Amino acid sequence: MTQRTYRILLTPEEEGGFSVSVPTLPGCFTQGETIEEAIEMAREAISLYVESLEADGEPVPDDSRSLEYSLTLAS
Repeated sequence: MTQRTYRILLTPEEEGGFSVSVPTLPGCFTQGETIEEAIEMAREAISLYVESLEADGEPVPDDSRSLEYSLTLAS
């Protein structure tokens, strides 16, 4: 089994819960009521997305070589 790394972005929603996006996989979105559920749903969404790419013979990207920084700017 190939091990891949993916960065996910969790965003709190006004109505509750969290939306999740996977920037490396365009269109890969999900949601969950709690952070834990959102992460588990992201694992499932990523797995299904990757399976679809592999079935279509498409390359499967990942974030294993990415660096991430967060910047805070004073206004």
